[in-house]
Amino acid sequence: MKRMFALAIAILGSAPFAAMSADAPYTVNAEGKVDKVTRQGFETWRSAACERCHGPNQEGMVGPSLIDSLKALSKEQFKTTVVVGRPEKGMPNHPQLEPKIDALYAYLKCRSDGACKTAKVIAVD
Repeated sequence: MKRMFALAIAILGSAPFAAMSADAPYTVNAEGKVDKVTRQGFETWRSAACERCHGPNQEGMVGPSLIDSLKALSKEQFKTTVVVGRPEKGMPNHPQLEPKIDALYAYLKCRSDGACKTAKVIAVD
C-alpha cells in the first residue's frame, strides 16, 4: 500500500491529490496547498470564531480537540453537532453554518487526518 501511495505521488508530481484516502473530502497538493472548498472551510472556521472554544489549532481548550473528535465522528454526526449543538456539553447550535458545513467539515477533516499541517491553509490558484 505504501508503495502504491508513493508511486501515485511520483506520477502526479505537484498536481492536486487526495490526501490520506481516495474518499477524503479535501485535496492537498505536494506544496501543501488545498482545494478551494477546503480553504472556504478555513474561512468559515475563522469567521465563526470556533477557536474561542476549540483553540487556534483545533487542539481544544474549553471545547474538545477537533483533531481528535473528527477521527471518531462521521460526517453526519459532525453536521448535527455543529448545526443542532450539544447544549448539555456546552456546544451551542450554529444553524447559520449549515450552508457552509461541507466546507467546514473538509477543512477540519484535513486537519484531523494530518494532511493540512497548519491551521491556516492556502488554496491552489
